[in-house]
Amino acid sequence: MSSSETKKVIPIHAVAVDEEEMQYLFASAKKIYPRSVKGVFTNWRWVFVWLTQIVYYLGPWLQWGGRQAVLFDLDARRFYIFGLVLYPQDFVFLAALLVISALSLFLFTAVAGRLWCGYTCPQTVYTEIFMYWERLIEGDRLKRMRLDASHTFERYWKKSLKHLVWIGIALWTGMTFVGYFVPVRELFEQALTWQMTGWALFWTLFYAGATYGNAGFMREQVCKYMCPYARFQGAMYDQDTLTVTYDEARGEPRGSRRRGVAPASKGLGDCVDCTLCVQVCPTGIDIRDGQQYECIGCGLCIDACDDVMDKMGYAPGLIKYSTENAMKQGWGKAEIIRRALRPRILIYSAIWCALVLAFFINLGLRSEFKVNVVRDRATLARIVDDGSIENVYRVQVMNTTESPQSYTLEASGLPRLSVHGHNTLTLGPAEARWLVLQVRVPYDAQAKTGSQTIQIRTRSASGQLVTEKAAFYIPR
Repeated sequence: MSSSETKKVIPIHAVAVDEEEMQYLFASAKKIYPRSVKGVFTNWRWVFVWLTQIVYYLGPWLQWGGRQAVLFDLDARRFYIFGLVLYPQDFVFLAALLVISALSLFLFTAVAGRLWCGYTCPQTVYTEIFMYWERLIEGDRLKRMRLDASHTFERYWKKSLKHLVWIGIALWTGMTFVGYFVPVRELFEQALTWQMTGWALFWTLFYAGATYGNAGFMREQVCKYMCPYARFQGAMYDQDTLTVTYDEARGEPRGSRRRGVAPASKGLGDCVDCTLCVQVCPTGIDIRDGQQYECIGCGLCIDACDDVMDKMGYAPGLIKYSTENAMKQGWGKAEIIRRALRPRILIYSAIWCALVLAFFINLGLRSEFKVNVVRDRATLARIVDDGSIENVYRVQVMNTTESPQSYTLEASGLPRLSVHGHNTLTLGPAEARWLVLQVRVPYDAQAKTGSQTIQIRTRSASGQLVTEKAAFYIPR
């Protein structure tokens, strides 16, 4: 073999070595076994679990005036929210509500971080519910770890029972979700008789599958990798944002010791390195490593640490809700609260209050009926028997209330303009109807030729008035 051929072998061996030392960017995540804990913030989490699920599960079963109180009837294109009936023309209210919700999230995050994620996010709530049943059936952290490592009959029957419970909760959740779009009593009756429609069955199984997969298996992976909120929250944080914080100056250097031993006598900080704060974390992070985007602000590590501090005879608060500036400057609660009212928060709050006020004012001033005027395309204009010039319009009147209403139609905008034929109608609850409206002007009314703007006014029996513009054509 020549020297040039020998040199060619060298890079081949180098590549082989590189492949052996390659580090893959995507490695399978280690399963997290969160430990149960008791404390103030744990109790608050369960308060919000109960509140959100009572509202969610009971919402579609409430009745209002003989109908479902909350129903988004897509077939009829009507949204019923207690005494309020919204139509596609009211889409602006939905858009405004989404803007208000987004601004609320920004405001709340700037003040107190990811408390939404830790207490009321559906992913957090259903994960907590699924984990409750997991602990009840399989046991707490160590028992679950031993059970997963075994291959006994106990493992399989407990796993099977757990998944049956999870599937039951997921199916009930999916049925409830569809019950906001299909009358829930009819839906459950159809389900019991195996007569559900294709779309109702699809969305029930889809939402149930999403709940089962996200809360039962993916859990913290949704919060860490799938949820966009975790990624852009950094743009909403500042040094005065309230977050779960480890007091490094007080806790370090960490180390184990017996109960009652003063940390200074051992040259240690207050942290006993028990790792309970890591074991109870639903996303599996170590808060002692500093603020991390995976932290959902649930406060479970605070409960675990305070319990350890109490047993050791130390002051609580080694892990606590605080701000970056407060930790650096040694501020107390009063200064933290005072800094919460900084210009950024005041501007957010002012904009939020203005939007909410405008939303409810416009909702309160919303007309009880809607009118749509369309010219009759068959005839531009015509001269009738009495010599008047007549234009014909088709007027749609929609009653947006849930009680019968009567309406009268009038026309104005030209000299001696009048309405002929039927100009009154009565509509039932949430009914819409078209009316042919004949509008005339005398031939000698001295009106200009061509297209003129007139007003079609619709007045309800209660006195509410809706005015729509229309074009009245006068031939030469």
